Amino acid sequence: MKRIISGLAVSVAVTLGATGCQWDGLNSLPMPGSEGRGPGSYTVRIQMPNVTTLTRNSPVRVDDVEVGNVTGIEVEGWHALVTVSLNPEVRLPANAIAKIGQTSLLGSNHVELSAPTNTPAEGQLRDNDLIPLERAGAYPTTEQVLSSLSVVLNGGGIAQLETITRELNAALNGREAEIADLLPQLNQLTTGLDKQTGDIIAAMEGLDRLTGKLADQKSVLARAIDEIHPALTALADRTANITRAITSLGDLSEVTERIIQASGDDLKANLASLGPVLETLANTGTNLIDSMRILPTFPFPIKNIGNAIKGDYLNLYITVDLTAKRLDSNWLTGTPLGGRFGGVEGVIGSFAPPTATDASDPTKLPQAPAPAAAPAPTLPGLPSIPGLPAIPGITVPLPGQEGAGR
Repeated sequence: MKRIISGLAVSVAVTLGATGCQWDGLNSLPMPGSEGRGPGSYTVRIQMPNVTTLTRNSPVRVDDVEVGNVTGIEVEGWHALVTVSLNPEVRLPANAIAKIGQTSLLGSNHVELSAPTNTPAEGQLRDNDLIPLERAGAYPTTEQVLSSLSVVLNGGGIAQLETITRELNAALNGREAEIADLLPQLNQLTTGLDKQTGDIIAAMEGLDRLTGKLADQKSVLARAIDEIHPALTALADRTANITRAITSLGDLSEVTERIIQASGDDLKANLASLGPVLETLANTGTNLIDSMRILPTFPFPIKNIGNAIKGDYLNLYITVDLTAKRLDSNWLTGTPLGGRFGGVEGVIGSFAPPTATDASDPTKLPQAPAPAAAPAPTLPGLPSIPGLPAIPGITVPLPGQEGAGR
């Protein structure tokens, strides 16, 4: 026995001397046969905000399966740096998360590694990788659960459960039918709200944009409020007038109501008679509108004037004959007054103006033809030489004409 004890002491001394480690109990020594110690194992470092009661050789689990153990715990700044050794077949994403969980109610802890739940998995966790502080944490411990339960039990609201239960029983007693009818309606309401989640979110976003615009126009709103104050003051000063106007309007409505009640039958008859007229107007369609476009411009409708006239002017020449002679002959012929209004034009019958259909100006009388020029006197039997001016009383006889006319 002494030899065995001496051998163990020598082994421990050799181990401590070889590793150069400080003696912190059996947990400071590697446990043979534990997970994460075999060939091909790799280490991962984890920044932990609090290690609670975690110790070396504590197990490392993935999906509640032990795949390694804790090989070291160090202080790094204001947090702990935990080093774990994992079996070579463990495959985790590079953005894996780590948490310290409680293995049993007696207080033993373990490290739980898992893939992220709120972000997609990326890459692969490899040897000497670091899980940063933002992806590390701890599950509630037994002490924390018991502490929270003690707060609830000691003045945390449990004492009021009896009062709440009694009041609920008093409120619901005798109203079972109403509650039974309320539950389906409540279910329908929640279902409708769930279906309109998108609309509700859109409305809230629109309200957010509106509040943002109002916030940007805060100075404009403040100026508007300042400027509207005189108007509100004027309205306040005229409260009595406004009240009388509203009262008078009420009296007018009462009078109108009495008139309608007194002449209700006649009003109904008039409305009934108006119905066929309105129906006929409705049946005309667009014909009435087209007629109203033509009538004011008849006989030259503006609607089609662009098709009849090409240019800026209407090619129409009108001669209006308002002379007394023409009016007398057109309007008084065959009457006792006929021929009495010719005036000077009636006396000068040969110079009466032409009719309006002639292409001439009726205000201008036609000129008498000029008298023909008198022929130049010549000697009897002697003609004048063509092309030469005739000399009165002298003619030049042509050859062969001597003695002609004698």
